[in-house]
Amino acid sequence: MITPANRWAAVASVTVGIFAIVTTEILPIGLLTPIADAFGVSAGTAGWTMTVPGLVAAVAAPVVTVATGRLDRRWMLAGLMFLLAVAGFLAAAAPAFWVLLTARFLVGLVIGGFWSIGSGLAPRLVGAAAAARATAVIFAAVPLGSVLGVPLGTFVGQLAGWRTAFVLLGVLSLATAAALLVFTPPLPAKEITRMAVLSGLMRRSGVRSGLIVTFLVVLAHFGTYTYLTPLLRDVVPPGVLSGYLLVYGVAGIAGTFLAGLGRKPEVTFAAAAALIAASVFLLPHAGPAGALALLVVWGVAYGAVPVCSQAWFARAAPDAPEAATVLFTASFQATISAGALAGGFVVDAVSVPAVMTCGGVAAILAAAVIRGARREPAFR
Repeated sequence: MITPANRWAAVASVTVGIFAIVTTEILPIGLLTPIADAFGVSAGTAGWTMTVPGLVAAVAAPVVTVATGRLDRRWMLAGLMFLLAVAGFLAAAAPAFWVLLTARFLVGLVIGGFWSIGSGLAPRLVGAAAAARATAVIFAAVPLGSVLGVPLGTFVGQLAGWRTAFVLLGVLSLATAAALLVFTPPLPAKEITRMAVLSGLMRRSGVRSGLIVTFLVVLAHFGTYTYLTPLLRDVVPPGVLSGYLLVYGVAGIAGTFLAGLGRKPEVTFAAAAALIAASVFLLPHAGPAGALALLVVWGVAYGAVPVCSQAWFARAAPDAPEAATVLFTASFQATISAGALAGGFVVDAVSVPAVMTCGGVAAILAAAVIRGARREPAFR
C-alpha cells in the first residue's frame, strides 16, 4: 500500500542517492594527494579521476534518458545505484590507475542517468501540492555532498586510507538501491524525451547563452577547486584540512538557500561569478586565517551556481522541463570534466597558484557574459 509516509520515504531515498552520487563524484578532490601517491602519478594526472566522470555524464545524460524513455523509473534508479556501488568497490580494489579510471567511468554513467531521471520526479512522488517542498529536499543533497560527504570522506581517508572511503560509499549505494525498491512506487514513463526536442532547445538564444555562462562559471570553479587540496597543504596543517573543506561546504549550503530567495537569478549569477573570481585570485596569497575567510566567500558563491544555472535553463525552456534538465545536467557535467582536465594541464605545466589565476579569469568572463545576456528572453 502506497501511503504518504512511503512517498516521502521515496523522496528521502532519491535524496540519499543524489548525496551518494555527488560525494562519489567529487570525493577525489579531498583525496587527490594520497591517490596520486598510491599510483605514482602527478596531481594533474590524478585529476583525471574528476575529468572522466564529468565527461561520461555529459554524454550519458541525453543518451540514457532517451534510450530508457519507456522503462519504469523505479527500476532505473535502483539499477543505477547498484552500478554506483560496483564503481565504489572497484575503485577501492583498483590495483592500477587505469582500473580506478574505469570505476570513474561507471560513476559518470550513473551521474548522467540518475540526475536526468531523478531530479524531476518530485511531483510524481508526492503530488503537485508538495512538489516544491520535495524538490527542495532532493536538491539539498547537492551542497550536503560538499558539506558532509567530501570532508567525512577526506577524514576517513586520513584515518583508514582513501580506499576505505570508497568502500563505505559502495555500501551506502547498495542500501539506497534497496530503499528505492522498497519505498518508491511504480513509475512508468509518461513523457518521452527525444533527441529532436533537445536539438530544438539548442536553437533558442536563451538556452545557448545559458550553456556559455554555465561553461565559464563551472570551468572556473572545478578548474581550481579540483586542486584546492594541494594548495591548502602548503598553507594549513594536514590535520585541519578536512575542517577547512567542511567550512567551505557549510558556506555552500548558505549560498544555495540565499540563491533560492533571489528574484533575479541573472543578478545573483553575476555576483557569484565575481565572488568566485576574487576568491581564487587571492587564495594563493592568503595565510591560514585569510584562506578560511576566502573559502567561506567561495562556498557561498558557488552554492548559488547550480540554482542559478538550472533556473536559467528552466526559464529558457518552460515548455520542456525534462529536456531542460537534461541540458542542465549535460552542460554542468561536461564542464566539470573540462575544468578538471584544463586545470591538470596548468598544474603540471606551471603550478597550482597559476591554475587559480586562470580560474579567476574564466569567472570574470562569465560575469561579463551574464551581464550581456540579461536581454535574453530567459530573463525578460
